Amino acid sequence: MNKKSVKDLRCLKGKKVLVRCDFNVPMKDGVITDENRIQGALPTIKYLLEKGARVTLCSHMGKPHSIFSEELKLNKKDKKKVEAGETTAEAIIEKAKKDEPKKLTLAPVAKRLGELLNGKVVFATDVIGPDAKAKRDALKDGEAVLLENLRFHWEEEKKDEAFCKELAYDATIFVNDAFGTAHRSHASTAAIVEYGIIKTAACGFLIEKELSVMADTLENPARPFVAILGGAKVADKLNVISNLLEKCDTLIIGGGMAYTFLKAKGYEVGTSLLDEEKIGYCKEMLEKAEKAGKELLLPVDTVVTTHFPEPIDEAIEVKTVDANMIPADMMGMDIGEKTRKLYADKIASAKAVIWNGPMGVFENPTLAKGTIAVAQALADAHGKCTTIIGGGDSAAAVQQLGFADKMTHISTGGGASLELFEGKVLPGIACLNDK
Repeated sequence: MNKKSVKDLRCLKGKKVLVRCDFNVPMKDGVITDENRIQGALPTIKYLLEKGARVTLCSHMGKPHSIFSEELKLNKKDKKKVEAGETTAEAIIEKAKKDEPKKLTLAPVAKRLGELLNGKVVFATDVIGPDAKAKRDALKDGEAVLLENLRFHWEEEKKDEAFCKELAYDATIFVNDAFGTAHRSHASTAAIVEYGIIKTAACGFLIEKELSVMADTLENPARPFVAILGGAKVADKLNVISNLLEKCDTLIIGGGMAYTFLKAKGYEVGTSLLDEEKIGYCKEMLEKAEKAGKELLLPVDTVVTTHFPEPIDEAIEVKTVDANMIPADMMGMDIGEKTRKLYADKIASAKAVIWNGPMGVFENPTLAKGTIAVAQALADAHGKCTTIIGGGDSAAAVQQLGFADKMTHISTGGGASLELFEGKVLPGIACLNDK
């Protein structure tokens, strides 16, 4: 994609730059438990600071409005609370700020950034309030401020124009480096440029890498090109399946969605997860693959059990059966040994592979063997094949298994990756200036 990157920006010294990052990191009791997203943003931030820019960083953290959504519904039934204004979006977010500060504040991120960048980052306790403005005004060349959680303002997700103007403040350059939210059309991801409030807009190094690796592979892949899709439901990946079938040589299906495809082939699937309404669609995709001369691989055997593990890591008894022999009272939960070998062999012969979605209930050790086998096969292909992990659970699995350094690219955005695989234009990228 022919979009400007920070490297294309000239004369940054003294310029005021607003940077959209993805600092939605996991935290426990106010302590960051995984700082991969912070590390991913550092190259862009360091580059801007080294060039002498005055940088304002912004990000969301969680979903403050959703945390109290159930309470909001109850409040709306209470006449006194309605009259007291306790059912407005503002009231709910204020409650979130008060009741869940450790989960929702970006203060720990600012502290960590300050440590990583030699004290060149300060924290503003608001987004468009007096503290943010004072700290933005006080910035010197090569310094940065991180604003508080954007989603403490309902206007962020509603792409409110007045909010966009206040968020921009005196910035003349916008840099988007939050690929994980690039598929969202929010104030800080796209609207601030779409409204013409900031006219110079470029991507950071993180988004540039996502586009150069993923988009280029999708458009001009080395062949054979293999796509692997897993996860729970066919409905979640309708357009992804169809679009990838047009681009890849082999499409591998695993996870819960495989059982709807098996049902479409006329197999009985017992109590396995099934998208009844999508059986016809799966038949269409099987026919589409055949007509196009593409290979669509489904499990030939499956690991079955009598019930879904509860809790998720419950020790359970399993057995492996052929995919057309699932007992009526059992459910498929992972790909079997023959399928693992089939899929691994196909990966070994590929020149490019993209993977999104686990092969089974990988959170359970007994049901993780299929996902581990795919990850191992991709790791074994290191140096011989372009291997792209499309975010989400697949990225988590690769990280947990210690294979991250064996992958060509691990995407930082699950939803954004899927929409890219779907062939969609992402608002947070479409709004950026063309080169």
